[in-house]
Amino acid sequence: MPVVRSGLDVLCASDFAPLRDRRVGLVCHPASVDARLRHAAELLAGAPGVELRALFGPEHGFHGTAQDLIGVGHADAGALRVHSLYGSTFASLKPTADQLRGLDVLVIDLQDIGARYYTFQATMLYCLEACAESGVAVVVLDRPNPLGGLAVEGPALRAGFESFVGPHNIATRHGLTMGELALFYQKHRAPNVRLEVIPCEGWARGSEFERTGLPWVLPSPNMPTPDTATVYPGLCLIEGTNLSEGRGTTRPFELVGAPWLDGAELARRLEAERLPGVRFRPAWFRPTFQKFAGLDCGGVQLHVTDRANFLPVRTGLAVLAEMRALSGTRFAWRTEEYEFVSDRPAIDLLFGSDRERLALEAGAAWRQVAGAWDADEADFRKARESSLLY
Repeated sequence: MPVVRSGLDVLCASDFAPLRDRRVGLVCHPASVDARLRHAAELLAGAPGVELRALFGPEHGFHGTAQDLIGVGHADAGALRVHSLYGSTFASLKPTADQLRGLDVLVIDLQDIGARYYTFQATMLYCLEACAESGVAVVVLDRPNPLGGLAVEGPALRAGFESFVGPHNIATRHGLTMGELALFYQKHRAPNVRLEVIPCEGWARGSEFERTGLPWVLPSPNMPTPDTATVYPGLCLIEGTNLSEGRGTTRPFELVGAPWLDGAELARRLEAERLPGVRFRPAWFRPTFQKFAGLDCGGVQLHVTDRANFLPVRTGLAVLAEMRALSGTRFAWRTEEYEFVSDRPAIDLLFGSDRERLALEAGAAWRQVAGAWDADEADFRKARESSLLY
């Protein structure tokens, strides 16, 4: 038996009482399952007194088949319409008044990863704002943060650098569940929304996901395991460069590299940094799609040895700095349009400002760059206190 019950499991145990005699929309993805692997859409469609009228799919789509940055169109799932919340424009990220018309409540059940730039929490924020405008209530079915809820890490997001990968100033690794984020966003962005959070039962902030007893289902195509989630808050930074973040391999974000890199030298440099809770192994890999598809890349694989002490965002910054130094003139920041933003480089959107990029370009060591985060982290720890549920 699972040690933890998700919000969906708690809802089922209540015989769906909060949704009785209500017309319901559901925001969900493949990981929206209960402890028995039954999907939320199936459960709500068969629930007594619940009228499930519409489905909404976030980035990657209702079925989770689309790769990153690939727009998803509207579709049908049996008799229900699936509205896409990740189309070809920024406006498509927010449900419209027409899509919400006829609903009494919008249920949100999305497994998050605990990183600011993992976009499901942005989708939730936009749904809260849309429902506030349309007078539709929101019920968030909470789920554990797979990174736990104790650590806060990473820089603040500065005004002018908001985007789908950073819609509001929260820490890169925020340490909140989706339910807690919903309460935080209600306070700061959607005070008029009628919000109910159905918390998990039995979850402790220091718990590793595997100890919850809940099944792991890929919430997105490149998030295959809890190990991937562990490194993602830092290694996703490589996405903002011309280096490979391991997409197109079976270990995305754990493998990083480029065709011109010497994996042994990169591993030697990173091992010398003595970063807590992680080891670096020289690795060679051949992506099957995206960056360097079909080409052999040299790089490293991250092996996290101590999750409690591992610092993913600082580790990602160190990896980025060493890969940039070894790449020389072959290194470049990603400059093409990224998450509907074309006037700022992707790395600035991921960091939340241009501070880190400019510091690296000026020759600052990565530890010096990360030193500026201490105050940001302290500020966010204080800001999030009133939203904690566990």
